[in-house]
Amino acid sequence: MEMEDKPGVSAPATGHETKTPYVSLVIPVYNEEENLMALHQRINQTMRDCGRNYEVIFVDDGSADRSWSLLNEIFELDKEHAVIVQLNRNYGQHLAIMAGFEKTRGQIIVTLDADLQNPPEDIPKLVAKIEEGYDTVGGWRGNRQDSWLRTLPSHLVNRVMGASIGGAIRDSGCMLRAYRKEIIDQINKCPEATSFIPALANSFAGRIAEIEVGHSAREKGQSKYNLFRLIQLNFDLMTGFSLIPIQAVSWAGVIIAILGLAFAGFLFLRRLIIGPEVEGIFTLFAILFFFVGIQILALGMVGEYVGRIYREVRGRPKYVIRQMLRQDGSSRGTCE
Repeated sequence: MEMEDKPGVSAPATGHETKTPYVSLVIPVYNEEENLMALHQRINQTMRDCGRNYEVIFVDDGSADRSWSLLNEIFELDKEHAVIVQLNRNYGQHLAIMAGFEKTRGQIIVTLDADLQNPPEDIPKLVAKIEEGYDTVGGWRGNRQDSWLRTLPSHLVNRVMGASIGGAIRDSGCMLRAYRKEIIDQINKCPEATSFIPALANSFAGRIAEIEVGHSAREKGQSKYNLFRLIQLNFDLMTGFSLIPIQAVSWAGVIIAILGLAFAGFLFLRRLIIGPEVEGIFTLFAILFFFVGIQILALGMVGEYVGRIYREVRGRPKYVIRQMLRQDGSSRGTCE
């Protein structure tokens, strides 16, 4: 897959020469009614100070609260910059972002969560770094304001990602990231139904940078990532970018088979020397249960890969857009 070789993204001489956005912000929204208005105000102030033409694409990921109603209010207040996309149900953070990617028009695309934990005021820092010639710029949360129940799983995800894609991402859970348009175009061409955007983008990028961004404790609303979603994200990451997990299970099977054969030989010799005995039966049960556990793990790992193949070959839409609001009058439903 070939990509155009460019030294960087050139900033426009002024931010107001054309209505075509230079920066596209993509923000997934899921039950964030308490943060939306403040988020919109802070983004507008930041981008006006930045002096760049911009659009803000809010993707309502099947919210059950007043988020959709508030997004309509934002659109009425700021039709020049706001683009509202409504999905027919909740698909998850990454697919919601990919739905937003399909609608971007800017040369630089920035992703941001709607919970205000990452300050919108850091957006110009990422834009400036892209303009230096980088393909992707990831933020890592300095002085992270989360409990160890959140930071420990995040650290494990970072380690898994490093092993899976062959290059570590310092903070994979931080969605305050910037990408060149060419990278997003390549992501939009990917037909896969599940993916992890930071890893996918880095696989297409030539020059990658990471910078420190701010982080605040969540003041309003609740986190949408529970333990189950983090585990699911880990499986998507491992099986979507590497064969290492299934290969590791295969090697574990070989090693266990060798150890099992050696142990059987030991028991045979012991029987010849000592004779029949019943001692150690519980140890044998423990070893048996261990082997059964490994087999179930191997079966589950194979099932995870088969499940991903099944989702892909069905060819169903990754998401369904119920409607989209844009100043040009767009208001339609589409399947992607």
